[in-house]
Amino acid sequence: MSEQAKQSKLGILTNGLLKENPSLRLVLGTCPTLALTTMAVNGVGMGLAATFVLVCSNMAISALRKVIPDKVRLPAYITVIAAFVTVLQMVVQAFLPALDAALGLYLPLIVVNCIILGRAEMFASKHGIVDSALDGVGMGLGFTLTLCVMGSIRELLGAGTIFGFALFDWLFGVLNLPITYEPMTVLITPPGGFFVFGCLMALVIWIEYKTNNRIKRSIGCEGCPSAGACAGCPSAEKAEADGKGGEVNG
Repeated sequence: MSEQAKQSKLGILTNGLLKENPSLRLVLGTCPTLALTTMAVNGVGMGLAATFVLVCSNMAISALRKVIPDKVRLPAYITVIAAFVTVLQMVVQAFLPALDAALGLYLPLIVVNCIILGRAEMFASKHGIVDSALDGVGMGLGFTLTLCVMGSIRELLGAGTIFGFALFDWLFGVLNLPITYEPMTVLITPPGGFFVFGCLMALVIWIEYKTNNRIKRSIGCEGCPSAGACAGCPSAEKAEADGKGGEVNG
């Protein structure tokens, strides 16, 4: 494998960690990001579960991309994703019942997680199996990292624990300080989740500015995989006009 190819694959793998982090930069999957990060262990569990489905569904959809008809691609993608989510849910229920109880309804709702469906539409349907697997791993790790960091901050400051361990009580005991930590319980409420989420987004943007890696993003039809089929897209209107002109001229 050439050096350029290695760098390309490394770029695909690391893309989801910061530059296109699915939660902090693409703002996808915000529902589980905000709801499940009251504890760090919940965030890690949800992130790893989504990573498993991302990798498996990306590989399967990439392998079937030339077989799936374009008109039914979204239902086909959801069917593939649902199959892997079902397998995952059965495994978690059998071997990790505590995690299954903690994640609750959000585990089966991975089927409609916009991160997974978005990567299937934007990447796996256009690239090979290896690249699609790397994209799934990178995006999954980026999602897991975000959930873990958010869960750790909210649990540590909001409950005084980290992964269930009373860190502040232990630290004050080691330092022989006759004080106790009063948790900021607002951080484990929904407003606290939005606050921490916004702070992390601001931090990522600041890092982009400081490292001169700021990406210009625009809202519009450019880059949308469904632009050609969208009635409100200029390119679709142009294609329709060209088609009508062709019929008249013919």
